[in-house]
Amino acid sequence: MSQSRATKVLVIGYVWPEPRSSAAGGHMMQILETFLQQGWDITFSSPAGYGEQRADLAALGIGEVPIELNNSSFDTFIRELAPDVVLFDRFMMEEQFGWRVEKHCPDALRVLETSDLQSLRDARHQRLKERLKASDDANDFRELFAPALREEFEFMADTDLAKREIAAIYRCDVNLMISEVEIELLVEQFNVPRNLLHWCPLMVDLPSEPPVAFEDRAHFLSIGNFRHAPNWDAVLWMKTAIWPLIREQLPTAQLHIYGAYTPPKATALHNPVQGFHVMNWAEDALQVMSAARVCLAPLRFGAGIKGKIVDAMLCGTPNVTTPIGAEAMHGDEQWPGAVTPTAREFAHSAVRLYSDKAHWLNAQALGQTLLANRYQQSIHGPALIKKLIDCQQHLVQLRRDNFTGSMLRHHQHKSTQYMAQWIEAKNRNPAEAL
Repeated sequence: MSQSRATKVLVIGYVWPEPRSSAAGGHMMQILETFLQQGWDITFSSPAGYGEQRADLAALGIGEVPIELNNSSFDTFIRELAPDVVLFDRFMMEEQFGWRVEKHCPDALRVLETSDLQSLRDARHQRLKERLKASDDANDFRELFAPALREEFEFMADTDLAKREIAAIYRCDVNLMISEVEIELLVEQFNVPRNLLHWCPLMVDLPSEPPVAFEDRAHFLSIGNFRHAPNWDAVLWMKTAIWPLIREQLPTAQLHIYGAYTPPKATALHNPVQGFHVMNWAEDALQVMSAARVCLAPLRFGAGIKGKIVDAMLCGTPNVTTPIGAEAMHGDEQWPGAVTPTAREFAHSAVRLYSDKAHWLNAQALGQTLLANRYQQSIHGPALIKKLIDCQQHLVQLRRDNFTGSMLRHHQHKSTQYMAQWIEAKNRNPAEAL
């Protein structure tokens, strides 16, 4: 990276970041803020339309450039920009634009922000669907929550999504991984070189103010973007299996469910008589989290790590989740609440946290310790910058050592290039493409 001018970074986003709508959007903003702290010159581009809650990147000094799929206008744009680093937000963007980046800016460091392994999340979703078809029991899912890495590999290995995603990981110079479990899966089962993977979890500043007191809080809370399938499934499980068990023990308990892009099927579940409130989008997620006594995150499938749980810890709000929700989030640290595999245990743990102040305070303290030991921006931000600079300084050797990535780029990018050029010609003149 040039020392005579600011490092130029181009981010190619799957969507424009919405930090108040999803953990993925929040993580992207944390990465961008880390770059800004270095004085780097950042341009964010995306072929997606503007979302309702997108961040005001221009106010942060980040350039915003809409781009188009299968359009050679991107070639001119990236040649003129001449970035030192290109960060692909999700593997689909590497598939679409990777060959153009390599062709026009071959010396740019290519970085993939995986967000989570989408192929792992999809494989787990398929397993849940099979389990639900095979049994009407909505209480116990422990057999889904603790597979070995080898089992996860076997569920994923034959899927097209896994082949596409892991090929994109190989083609990039460094991949940002939010989950240590997913790093081990890629290294041990898919034989991805460890030096291509960099652990970059959610990065936060520790709270400076004391959290809201136990006595000043009320109600249970669940939060998550409804466009994210694991969140919608969690709401359904709460409605059908978990919440009735909680209300048996706490007849006046109230659950407030917040989420961006709330669909009609979710609002149809709103039932104040049952204490089940679908509240739509929260203007300030941390504010509503701080007002709640217990956060519920009953995730039956998913991947990565969970922004809602990090937010809960930031607000001093103990949580109850499943082994999927807790995966890769706490290392050797104690969990700040409870991790349970069944609806009945989940409800029991939620009621105890809600009612037992001493137990609640202990869980709250564990959350503060976990944040300090695993999620500090002051630790992970500099580590990210160091990794990118080291990769740039050794880029020739890094690519020479990654022959598999070079081979995949050669074959995939050629086919993608010809397909993109055919689509562009067809869009320009349908008769020309025949």
